[in-house]
Amino acid sequence: MLKLKQLTAFLFIFFIAAGCSGLQMEDNKQNVGMLVESTINDMTWGQKGYMGLLLIKDQLNKDVFFEENVRSQLDVNQQVQSFAEKHVGLIFGHGSIYGRYFLDIHKAYPDTHFVYFNGNQYGSNMTSLNFDSHPMGFFAGMTAAEMSETGHVGVIAAHEWQPEVGGFYEGAKYVDPDIQVHFQYVYDWNDENRALELYDIMKEQQVDVFYPAGDGYSVPVIEKIKEDGLYAIGFVTDQYELAPEAVLTSTVQHVDRLYLLAAQMYQDGNLPAGILSFGFQDGVISMGTYSEEIPEMTKRKIEDAVNDYIETGRLPNE
Repeated sequence: MLKLKQLTAFLFIFFIAAGCSGLQMEDNKQNVGMLVESTINDMTWGQKGYMGLLLIKDQLNKDVFFEENVRSQLDVNQQVQSFAEKHVGLIFGHGSIYGRYFLDIHKAYPDTHFVYFNGNQYGSNMTSLNFDSHPMGFFAGMTAAEMSETGHVGVIAAHEWQPEVGGFYEGAKYVDPDIQVHFQYVYDWNDENRALELYDIMKEQQVDVFYPAGDGYSVPVIEKIKEDGLYAIGFVTDQYELAPEAVLTSTVQHVDRLYLLAAQMYQDGNLPAGILSFGFQDGVISMGTYSEEIPEMTKRKIEDAVNDYIETGRLPNE
């Protein structure tokens, strides 16, 4: 399915200049590297990136390298040079912060292709892979509104600009126009303490279904939701096993699949410089395991909405 979607992905590309084409993996630049802002052991975003790196290693037979806690321009400069010495030709910056860092350095390494996630910066050998996350927020909002008993649902987001925030609002309002949707922002992907403080605020506002839309703090927030006997929608990974009685479902970004797809395109000389967007139709976003807490009719309603969107490209409110 992913290969069939490679052609459609080009509709989302903004080329650097007319005739711009992707770099191909050279014989002496066969290896693949990854930079991570935090850790590969976070059970969410970082772990997903590492699994993608392992897929590349196993399925494309490449040597792979990674470095954790790379958070500044100096860190990036040092690690890119280290990767160059290891004959790394494709470097993944596992997060949006790497856009500005790669933009500063990419011209110094013209034979290296730089890839990062969810940004709008690009260069002649630099690609941004974007998840179309508004629809996943929509289906999270649908689920939350269907399952709320208090009429109050909430998003604990890392940033206001996250597309899934608006999607959550629309999905909840589609199910129940009178539902109260609460928003709080951590302004950091990993600040667990701040996220838990915001959770307590929302709980006092009668929110009973939460969407902790942040990589580094979704797990501790879900653990607290479980303790309090409330509901959550998992984020990025299928978090059902964390708390089967609390996690209604999850909005899953299959980062590992996207890693493999990008590496395949690069190996074939078909990974363009620019901006690419992928979503449900490409198989890189899906809903996770559904809890037994969700009535069968409600589950079918959500599944039908997801399947209709995959087939038509239209959300239920469109």
